Amino acid sequence: MTSIAEPLQPPTRVLLGPGPSNVHPRVLRAMSVPLVGHLDPAFLRIMDETRRLLQFVFQTRNELTIAISGTGSAGMEACLTNLLEPGDEAVVCVNGVFGTRMADIVERCGAIVVRAEAPWGQVVEPAAIAAALSRCRRPKLVAIVHAETSTGAWQPLEGIAELAHAAGALLVVDAVTSLGGCPVRVDEWGIDACYSGTQKCLSCPPGLAPITFGPRALDVLLQRRTKVQSWYLDLTMTQKYWGAERVYHHTAPISMNYALHEALRLIAEEGLEARWSRHERNHAALKQGLAAIGLTIASQPGHQLWTLNSVRIPDGVEDARLRTALLEEYNIEIGGGLGPLKGQTWRIGLMGESSTAANVLLVLSTLERVLPRCGYPIEAGAGVAAAQRAYAA
Repeated sequence: MTSIAEPLQPPTRVLLGPGPSNVHPRVLRAMSVPLVGHLDPAFLRIMDETRRLLQFVFQTRNELTIAISGTGSAGMEACLTNLLEPGDEAVVCVNGVFGTRMADIVERCGAIVVRAEAPWGQVVEPAAIAAALSRCRRPKLVAIVHAETSTGAWQPLEGIAELAHAAGALLVVDAVTSLGGCPVRVDEWGIDACYSGTQKCLSCPPGLAPITFGPRALDVLLQRRTKVQSWYLDLTMTQKYWGAERVYHHTAPISMNYALHEALRLIAEEGLEARWSRHERNHAALKQGLAAIGLTIASQPGHQLWTLNSVRIPDGVEDARLRTALLEEYNIEIGGGLGPLKGQTWRIGLMGESSTAANVLLVLSTLERVLPRCGYPIEAGAGVAAAQRAYAA
């Protein structure tokens, strides 16, 4: 006879890695309210309210603004598979893991990848994008990561749409680690399609991918010559469920939509400008605190994310040893580096509910305790004091 499994008792962590972030109690409570059917009038009203709140967070009037059932990577795949057909050309900006992933998906669509590249940790310059566009016959889109989670690089987007549109291409933006934590202005910046994830700056559990399509992208979608590669992510069908027709496509994750609705309400209550300022202030304090103990941000100066801080690991300090100590002794999660930055950087996330002065001071004080044990002597209290001065300024 199979034994009965133990009840769930996960530890309470301070989530300061690349995601997920900590979740407000109101969001957790929203997930516990009674289920209704995915075509129940009460749930359809929640969908409509969620769409309006997503338009607010994306700063757009786009009607096709919805939450895809799946994580941020589903949003990435939805954008690319709906807009690309076999033989199309796509300029993909690659300067980290997620630009690389976009290039992979483009190839899986049967489209041709033309890369505009930059070293990991740096942003892709407009000149590199223009050069890549010049190598295309008829580029269908330019795909770019706004906030590269693997490196902490914050890509400027102003002016990129003009480059893409002048070449007859759409602009597709990955805002997984920026939406809700840094300015994302879809309409103002001329972005044609944009996607994100719920588990980062929106501070909702992972499981949905907010996505928005503007008029140009919608025209391309509706004029396809071939079926969308993915049935599940086919927006020509999904939009009918989110729109006035309410045509069944798949069973929506009811509780996850409850959670997103409440997370977006919290953002609206705080206000976007105030929320962005909070993330900026906590990033600046962390950066000053790290500098006081000799640690530096690895991403390009002037283009460092407020939401994801890529910290260079000092020589002689073992990456895994420090992160394991933080997790096992202090219940603090930070992330390690990816790709060529593995073992060279730590990734400290300050996203959504995790972006607080208390967490900045907590992670600095804990680093001050653990780093000397890892062979990196520092002046105790220097990091915390520097961060406190930043807050007091």
